[in-house]
Amino acid sequence: MRRISGEQCLLRIFIGDSDRYKHRPLYEALANLFRTNGFAGLTVLRGVAGFGAHSVYHTDKLLELSSDLPIILEVVESRDRIDALMPEIDAMMNGGLVTLETVEVARYRHCHEGECPE
Repeated sequence: MRRISGEQCLLRIFIGDSDRYKHRPLYEALANLFRTNGFAGLTVLRGVAGFGAHSVYHTDKLLELSSDLPIILEVVESRDRIDALMPEIDAMMNGGLVTLETVEVARYRHCHEGECPE
């Protein structure tokens, strides 16, 4: 397992639940891209409400079921590794928003049960 520490880059990708890449959900295709390229980790978050460039409000309220709830992918990795993958990310996306920010990794470890000290 590769460890990361110190100054890294946080990549956030904002897309919609209905966004697709080659007939599959875009968030799944992006998650697979990061996994197959050996990134340290990924989190996919589904929002309960939001709007994008067209100001169409999407919500998960029962009476207003939306087919395009917001999805946010977060990846913490070195800036060089993210920059190297950006052309592929750009090619997969038809819209959305991508942000980058510098973060300080304070702790990152993977422990199997009983292996890590308290």
